[in-house]
Amino acid sequence: MNLDRVKEILTSDEEILVNYHGIPVWIESIETTSNMALVSQRGTHDESRLVPIDGLEEN
Repeated sequence: MNLDRVKEILTSDEEILVNYHGIPVWIESIETTSNMALVSQRGTHDESRLVPIDGLEEN
């Protein structure tokens, strides 16, 4: 996924399904300078982690 699409998803009123290596995640925020996103696994929200934006895939 690219940075512009991640920004669109973050500002969208719709729920857009996103996976990181096959795992459904919520995108919490992005770090534009490093092209990283802070995500948490859908359904748990327990642990957030920083992942490369290009590893995110839209369903």
